Amino acid sequence: MANVSVLNERLDSLRALIQSEGFLTGDGLSNEVNIRVFCYDPADEMTVQHFIGQLITDQSLNCHLLERNLYRTFLSICEDMGVEDEIPAMEEEEGSEYLLEQLRTFATPTAFVEKLQYSPHEKGDVLLLTGVGDVFPFMRVHALLEALQPKFSDIPILVMYPGTFDKSALRLFYRLTPNAYYRAFTAI
Repeated sequence: MANVSVLNERLDSLRALIQSEGFLTGDGLSNEVNIRVFCYDPADEMTVQHFIGQLITDQSLNCHLLERNLYRTFLSICEDMGVEDEIPAMEEEEGSEYLLEQLRTFATPTAFVEKLQYSPHEKGDVLLLTGVGDVFPFMRVHALLEALQPKFSDIPILVMYPGTFDKSALRLFYRLTPNAYYRAFTAI
């Protein structure tokens, strides 16, 4: 668990960052996509969730946050397929590996992008992705970000990430094998 005052300072800096003109326009990113990753200790999840709740309801922000919880998105995809009630029985009868294989046939990065997409994207919009840890192993954020890039290149994407990002690889929960991803930037 991180030092609470250090985490709170980072979260306050994040609040300032997402409202800055440079963040909203992607200035200084050398024509790269405007994807930022805010890494935090998974043990601090409740503090981060509380901050996100406050951020979303803050009417004084100089941006329009569009929070999308990836786990809720996953559940919505399952509902669309009519399988949400069958999942527990399928796992019990066939096992976790079989279930994961079946879910990945339709809960693809493309399906997530379709659920997350909206139009028109407006100046000042920020796509805030949460629930990254909750949606694992059904969706890995590096695969989703690859799929999001062409559809959300005109607005910034901020990923709240319980793990580490060293500018070349994402490592969920500080434990899992890192996944290469080089197109994002650290937020704070």
